[in-house]
Amino acid sequence: MNQIKLLIQLTRLNKPIGFMLLFWPCSWGLTLAYDFNEEKITYFYYLILFFIGSVLMRSAGCIINDIADRKFDKKVSRTKNRPIANGSVSVLKSFFYGAILCLVALGVLLQFNNLTILLGLLSMPLAFTYPFMKRITYWPQLFLGITFNYGLLLGWTAIYNHINIIPVIFYLGAVFWTLGYDTIYGFQDIKDDEIIGLKSTSIKFKKNPLIFLTICYILFLSNLLITGILKELGTIFYIMFVVVGLQLLYFQLKKLDINNSLSCLKIFNSNNYVGLSVTLSLILGKI
Repeated sequence: MNQIKLLIQLTRLNKPIGFMLLFWPCSWGLTLAYDFNEEKITYFYYLILFFIGSVLMRSAGCIINDIADRKFDKKVSRTKNRPIANGSVSVLKSFFYGAILCLVALGVLLQFNNLTILLGLLSMPLAFTYPFMKRITYWPQLFLGITFNYGLLLGWTAIYNHINIIPVIFYLGAVFWTLGYDTIYGFQDIKDDEIIGLKSTSIKFKKNPLIFLTICYILFLSNLLITGILKELGTIFYIMFVVVGLQLLYFQLKKLDINNSLSCLKIFNSNNYVGLSVTLSLILGKI
């Protein structure tokens, strides 16, 4: 029982926000591409596959991240009790768990067409090099955005088996969404990160965070709007678009206190509702 508890902590299954933020872009790409005038079974089948894949890959990513950061995690108050950092789980056993998760995730990926499989495999280096970005650049959150939103392209190709400008525009916008919310998340660790020498956009823009975050979210909203126009989505999409805008620009940025860790975490977690709202806007805009 203790080993199961440690595995849950290691993979962050007790913190579902991580795999949900990985899943939502997958659902966006899938929903944007799917023809709801036809049968719906394939849509829900693929949605389940993407959800399972998101849980597996996020769990594996957490393990790789904790292995890479184990020495740093010991020095950060928020992360010092993670299983690898405190010695509860060995690095070797962690590698084993990560390998199993990746193999199962590969089995899920193989259920899609060849282009989606190829693109999914090409994303693997992104997923496993992210933990090292905070050592070399103040923009690790940008790298995370490039990685975390890759599923949007996979969702699209799972249906169309090709890529055009529409999912690329949406993907680029989603990158800025992640850049924004992960910068907010990073404000929790600024003091510790600065002491141990790690870099982040949270540190880079700590003097004028609202300007930077507003730019990120406006870029995301702009690309979301362009996507809706190009796909000729219905009126309900634009109503929901306003809801998404209010969530980001008012309920998040208006209430953000970067000096309050609980505030940062609460606002970061609220992006789960943003992901859901965007998915609903696409569904309702298409049916």
